Amino acid sequence: MTETTAEQQAERKAFYDEIRTHNMAPLWEVLHALVAKEPDTPVKPVRWRYDEVRPYVMSSGSLITAKEAERRVLILENPGLPGQSAVTQSLYAGLQLILPGEIAPCHRHTQCALRFIIEGDGAYTAVDGERAIMKEWDLILTPSWQWHDHGNESDGPMVWLDGLDIPTVRFFDASFAQQGNDDYQLDRRPPGDSRRRFGSNMLPVGFEKPKSSPVFHYPYADYRQALEDMKDATEWDPNLGLKLEFINPADGGPVMPTISAFVQLLPKGFSTAGYRATDGMVATVVEGSGKARIGDVVYDLKPRDIFVVPSWHKHVFEADEDLVLFVYSDKGMQEKLGIWNEQRNAA
Repeated sequence: MTETTAEQQAERKAFYDEIRTHNMAPLWEVLHALVAKEPDTPVKPVRWRYDEVRPYVMSSGSLITAKEAERRVLILENPGLPGQSAVTQSLYAGLQLILPGEIAPCHRHTQCALRFIIEGDGAYTAVDGERAIMKEWDLILTPSWQWHDHGNESDGPMVWLDGLDIPTVRFFDASFAQQGNDDYQLDRRPPGDSRRRFGSNMLPVGFEKPKSSPVFHYPYADYRQALEDMKDATEWDPNLGLKLEFINPADGGPVMPTISAFVQLLPKGFSTAGYRATDGMVATVVEGSGKARIGDVVYDLKPRDIFVVPSWHKHVFEADEDLVLFVYSDKGMQEKLGIWNEQRNAA
């Protein structure tokens, strides 16, 4: 480094102050931060114990109705991004509650969303006139600009994890939203219609390929069986165990342009090799117990726990029992931009 004299420093400061009045700044003062040698994220590892946060979710039900709130959700905010309603730089997470007899009114928006059912059975999400009856651990999509509403006709509360690309859409200043004329949609197709039409690795001839998956309901029983079917016929990846991606059957890509979704199985006693990738991940424990070592942080895991693995943080998962994780991230978006990277067997 070349040392500068006090006179040079004063001259430069005067120059910087002058050009600032013209909305300009010197690149050389910030270049190393802007073009970093490797990812340096403000996002922090964090875990939410469902047992600890559930009372607050339930208490919100007596504070405000689902209709008044439009969506009764407690945001899961990353401590490294305070006040930004973000769980990673590109993604949002929240826990949504809908009580028996309630309806979360119909609307649509630019943002893509997924719903991963944490607690309850029997409520529904309707997407463009088709209902999906929600069961614990099901994955449901509400892609960009599709009408959707939620209703609970069961006798118990329903809680699900909302995952959206809100920070990404905010970055592009591209948000639009529209309220429906009615609280709920009239049924135009029977439940399961989209899965019957598009969920068998076949597409109707002449079908216009959508940007998001035309299948919007992925039942737990189906994807859990897929893991079971593959575990004895597949070599375990030392970095990932057995990890499957939910895909858009129209093109084989991620379920939505900005959000990728995965399910991961680690057998009892399995420990992954150190691994890191540029997509920040939000994971939910579906089954089993174990540990997540993220950088210098260690979390013990049990069902319904939700945790974050920030971008480019080395992590190791250890399974005390067969461990099943649901994960969503921005991997697909990064791959489209050509910037996704990984490091296997990270030291």
